[in-house]
Amino acid sequence: MSKVSDTREKLLTTAIELVWQSNYANVGVNEICERSGVTKGGFYHYFASKAELFRAASEHAWQGMKLELDAIHSPENNALMKLEGYIDLIIRKQEMHDQDESPVSGCPFFTSGAQCDNDEPVVREVAIAMSERAQIYYTALIVALRDEDCLEPDIEPEQTARLFAHFVHGLLMYGRVMRSLDVVTRDLRIGVYRLVGLKRPLWSEAATSPV
Repeated sequence: MSKVSDTREKLLTTAIELVWQSNYANVGVNEICERSGVTKGGFYHYFASKAELFRAASEHAWQGMKLELDAIHSPENNALMKLEGYIDLIIRKQEMHDQDESPVSGCPFFTSGAQCDNDEPVVREVAIAMSERAQIYYTALIVALRDEDCLEPDIEPEQTARLFAHFVHGLLMYGRVMRSLDVVTRDLRIGVYRLVGLKRPLWSEAATSPV
């Protein structure tokens, strides 16, 4: 890796990690530079502002997330395995970013978009873009469950996918406030099953599906 790409990579990964730990508003350029070992001059060589770094960092994070989502949607996985793959990924992401203050970080991009005011339109745009990308995968999950006859009748995929996302974001925020991952794991699986309309006889089978 060249020095140029290595420096840019450090800034991107550091920005993501700091926002996971705190939030966009609380993370400053000085902190990003100090943590990454890059000078402020180096920072502004690559990015015009913190918001532009945030945009680039979201793209960087999405590429990694996309690989994980594509793996969940592998043709080798049936619909129940895909559902459990999502549940496992949600918990695993929180465990990867366990912090002393709170073991639940939520989604840094969604949370940042909700917290920023009109002076930071880029941050809101990032949150919307990330949500729309994820929504495509969530909808594909619901369609797969419906097509394999895993859901109760009259489930509308796009709306159910939106409700799935709303529930997960809300539960993670609750866990963040309570500073407890246990409250998330306690309700995540059963909440998802109910929300997507998973047929009750499949609940035990889904919970034991390999992921």
